[in-house]
Amino acid sequence: MDVTADIPGMIIRVKVKPGDEVKAGDALFVMEAMKMEMEVPAPGKGRVAAVHVKENEVVQAGQVLAVLH
Repeated sequence: MDVTADIPGMIIRVKVKPGDEVKAGDALFVMEAMKMEMEVPAPGKGRVAAVHVKENEVVQAGQVLAVLH
């Protein structure tokens, strides 16, 4: 299951790494957009298979940030 950015912004904190177990609603990333910080939650339960972004990286809406299995 892909975790994507809802809006463009900058990743300011990566809170998970590959292999981490997460449940629905867990914060995976903290993103800054329009001068506000928001958490990017896990859409469901799973294990983090890959993280495709790093801190201070600018992302676009729809960009895949991580993959859960």
